[in-house]
Amino acid sequence: MTEQHRNDALSCEFDPQTGVATLTLAMPGKVNIINDSYGHGLQDALAWAKGRSGLKGIILTSAHKDFCAGADLNRIYEMRDAAALYAAVMQMHQLYRGFETAGVPVVAALNGTALGGGYELALACHRRIAINDPRVKFGLPEVQLGVLPGGGGTQRLPRLIGIQPAAEAILQGKEFRANKALEAGLVDELVADKDALRAAALAWIAANPKPVQPWDQKRARIPGPRPGSPDARNLFMAASAMLRKKTAGVFHAPEASLSAIQEGLSLEFERALEVEARYFVGLVVGDQSKDMMRTLWFFRRAALEHQGLPTLGANEQAEISKVAILGAGMMGAGLAFVCADAGYEVVLKDINQDALDKGVAHFEAELAKRKRHLDDAGRQAIRSRMTPSLELAALANTDLIIEAVFENLELKHRVTQEAQGQLSANGIWASNTSAIPIADLAQVSDRPERFIGLHYFSPVEVMPLLEIVMGPKTSDHTLARCLNFCRRINKLPIVVNDGYAFYTTRVFSSYIMEGAQLVAEGHDPVLIEWAARQAGMVVPPLQVFDEVTLTLPLKASAQSRKYLGDAAVDNDGLALVEAMVKTHDRGGRAAGAGFYEYERGRRTGLWSGLAKLAGATPTTTGVNYLARRLLLIQAVQAVHCLEGGILRNARDGEVGAIFGIGFAPHTGGPFGFLDRQDLRAVVAELDQLSDTCGPRYAPPKTLREMAETGSKFFPAGQDPAG
Repeated sequence: MTEQHRNDALSCEFDPQTGVATLTLAMPGKVNIINDSYGHGLQDALAWAKGRSGLKGIILTSAHKDFCAGADLNRIYEMRDAAALYAAVMQMHQLYRGFETAGVPVVAALNGTALGGGYELALACHRRIAINDPRVKFGLPEVQLGVLPGGGGTQRLPRLIGIQPAAEAILQGKEFRANKALEAGLVDELVADKDALRAAALAWIAANPKPVQPWDQKRARIPGPRPGSPDARNLFMAASAMLRKKTAGVFHAPEASLSAIQEGLSLEFERALEVEARYFVGLVVGDQSKDMMRTLWFFRRAALEHQGLPTLGANEQAEISKVAILGAGMMGAGLAFVCADAGYEVVLKDINQDALDKGVAHFEAELAKRKRHLDDAGRQAIRSRMTPSLELAALANTDLIIEAVFENLELKHRVTQEAQGQLSANGIWASNTSAIPIADLAQVSDRPERFIGLHYFSPVEVMPLLEIVMGPKTSDHTLARCLNFCRRINKLPIVVNDGYAFYTTRVFSSYIMEGAQLVAEGHDPVLIEWAARQAGMVVPPLQVFDEVTLTLPLKASAQSRKYLGDAAVDNDGLALVEAMVKTHDRGGRAAGAGFYEYERGRRTGLWSGLAKLAGATPTTTGVNYLARRLLLIQAVQAVHCLEGGILRNARDGEVGAIFGIGFAPHTGGPFGFLDRQDLRAVVAELDQLSDTCGPRYAPPKTLREMAETGSKFFPAGQDPAG
């Protein structure tokens, strides 16, 4: 007869016939997370299992869909007491050591995803058996939130699979699908289903009565180079150099992770865990991890959950089944793929057969690349949902038309007038405009309440953000339906109000145009690009300018003048770009020449002719000076958008800046960047820059008021979860 036991976190069962105790994580709610209840529950469950007479093995599994989701980030976010945190981490280390030194085989039966601390529990087991499901993921992604694996991951994984593969997995925060996890050594065996999972665990326990972890063996040896050997030293030196090249020394967590791995591997395992714990604590109590967690976890989750936004009724449907994309360029074709992949019937329309053919080719290329795990029938199912057409009649009874034609008001008006009659009775018209106000675009619409902006980012197959723009007459019901569509195509939404260039385009344009302005002022282009990297920007301004093409701001300048005035548009940077395009035929990467030189589409270095286009030699320059300017100009625009009501809240501003335009992730976004500084000093700095560099730096009224009152965009103690 089986014996049973229950605590707040686990249900436990012991079968005297097999001698196996099954400890099942079953925390309240839908997921298992690492908190006090988890720790006390595991400790109690282990003690109970070890107290069973005839114990021959332990199986750890989960009653929920996933094995364990990792640490309770609400608690991690609040932690500032280094000593208390260190004590708690070391207590968890002792608990995990208790499993791997229990004297009987311990198997992690991974019925679902195990990430972070959940996977570290699996690492403390002698065997990891998982269900072969493409939705299941394993790994240690902590660096993506500004911390490192704090449950032994930096010490167990290198000892299990080797220094180089473990360092790559940890420093990049990789998440492995089941089959890739098996190839990499993160799991030991894959099985078909839950029944097979238990059977495999029981079989392994029976065949391995006295397993010892690799790091606890008398002559422990890790795969690959031996710690302390010349090969290992060279490996760490190369890893350090590559990390510096990739992150420019801005992100603390990857560097701390590499140090923890290198230092820990030269020590006995118990001491190595202490090394990891100290690095972990230093990161958790620091500001950078708080800023990254706030935006990359809490704010991102709030956006994905559509917090504070209109929703459809309990039994109400979005009534979107057929989608049409107007314009078969890279964006339109990419959108067609995304929508077809999500299960929508899609029409990709253009007026030019050559353009349509290129759009279909792009669709096919994405299908082959992103759905290579599917069989032919699976890919054909996606392909069959997309219909390319030159005919207007193909749009008949479309529920959502997304216009993705060239950024010109007259053209967009003409397209709207021609095609809006093809909408279904309750159909929605959306424009993928990046700048033109929805109020102006909707002037020719016969259904302005169902006219909305859906601003995607290129490449749309990869970029997660969707900036949804509400026109003055757009209804909340239309927004709710589009949010439903957004969720189905797996995009991260922010909702903004109308105004020229909305939010992301205003901030992004300020960044790349400031890069051109700095070149025009005579700053070394190499220094400009490196300064952006050291500021934490994902891509430096001149490089990304080439990607979006130098012709873009020239074509948009007339439109910008209409909405912003000449003074806000004309500067030396725009004149420099105009000279590059019109005099030197350098239109960007697609043209084969821009700020950079290209050979077969690959950057080979900055164009040497840039120096001749500079107006003068600057009196003040340097990496720190340039980095400050590149961040401040964006932060000023972000505050203007919040002050002017385009942004509905600062939270969306952080999400949009990081996930849409690559604003320095380690700061948490432009508002988090400002919050970590003395705003009085920032306002004084902006006043000086306004005098010397131009009125675009003038501090917004809101920033002056906040400096006077000592206010913050995200006050201390405010719940980051909303």
